[in-house]
Parts: sequence; C-alpha cells; structure tokens
Amino acid sequence: MATNLTRSRRVSILDCEAFRFMANSKYFYYMDLIRFEIMFRTNLYKHTVNKGKFPVLGGQKIIYKKPLKRWTKFSITLMLEGWDDHWVYHRQVFTRNNEICAIGFTKVGFWYKQKIQDIRPIILESGITKAEMPVSKEVLDFFSNDYNILKGENND
Repeated sequence: MATNLTRSRRVSILDCEAFRFMANSKYFYYMDLIRFEIMFRTNLYKHTVNKGKFPVLGGQKIIYKKPLKRWTKFSITLMLEGWDDHWVYHRQVFTRNNEICAIGFTKVGFWYKQKIQDIRPIILESGITKAEMPVSKEVLDFFSNDYNILKGENND
C-alpha cells in the first residue's frame, strides 16, 4: 500500500469505442483492478473484508490527455497520495511510451455497520508503519465540492 504498483496492459478490441480508442469506462475499470490487486496482495484484505468491512469508492475523477488506440500497450501506475480520517487517496497514471495519457484520482474508504470507518486503525493493522500521510491540497481540492454538488448547493 505504501509503494507504487505498475501494471502493463494492452488495449483490446473489446476495450474500444467504435473499435478505435479505449472507452472512458475502461479507464475506470483498470483503475478498479489495480486498487483491488493492492488490497488482495497485502494484509489490507485480512483486516477489512475478512472482518466485514467493505471498500467503498467515495469519489473518482479522471483527466484525459491523449487517447489510447486499439492494440497499443500502456501502463497504469497506482500511487498512494495519503489519507485523512476516513479516506485513502490514490493517483493512477496511464502512460504509453513514457508519455502521460490520463491521470485518475480516487478516494476509497471502508464501510462497516452502515458507516464509513476511521481509516487510521485499518492502516496500522495492515502493517503500514507510517502513522500519518497527509493528502496534498491539490488532491483534496479535486473532491472538495462533491457533497455540495450532490445536495445541489454548488454555486460555482
């Protein structure tokens, strides 16, 4: 959970819209896959899902720069950005030939007994030795108005 994880993929024909470029939904699919891989490869699974705590996605945003064409190879790298009281934040970078094609940001928490859980005990139980890893203002700003938008209170 504390180190970056990179996986190489190839855009298949089934990933594409009109058989040319990777569909926007597939970026989110690959972002989900790499986050779940981290959970299953670490003690995080043992201290969450095995105890009835389920991962929930609190927000997910992506910025596209260049499309990924059918059959091209690309990499996705998951980077831990930090955590606050309830959420862990990740940056997920899609690259092709060392060029950034898209960057996604996610905020993930764990749900148990109908409420979001304090993330710090989960992190400590899972073997992360760092007590704190504050999230950058840049990343927090991506998610800052989410609840206001849902309530219809965003006046920007």
